[in-house]
Amino acid sequence: MQTAFLEIDVHGLTREQAFTAIDAKLRRAGGAYRLRVIHGYHGGTVLRDAIRAHYRSHPKVKRLELGLNPGETDLVLREL
Repeated sequence: MQTAFLEIDVHGLTREQAFTAIDAKLRRAGGAYRLRVIHGYHGGTVLRDAIRAHYRSHPKVKRLELGLNPGETDLVLREL
């Protein structure tokens, strides 16, 4: 059985590498309702901003959820 909450760490990846890794995780998400993307922010916000802009309008993502940790973005795939 697959977990309903997935996580991917894209620290140190380029924007294109991060998109490729996240897209692959989304394809294998199955019944997951949320994908937490750990992108960090201490090294700058370019990757974080690119991920949020790109996945805000992605067809598999219902909405983004920003938590207390600025180094993470949750992609909500379906509502519980």
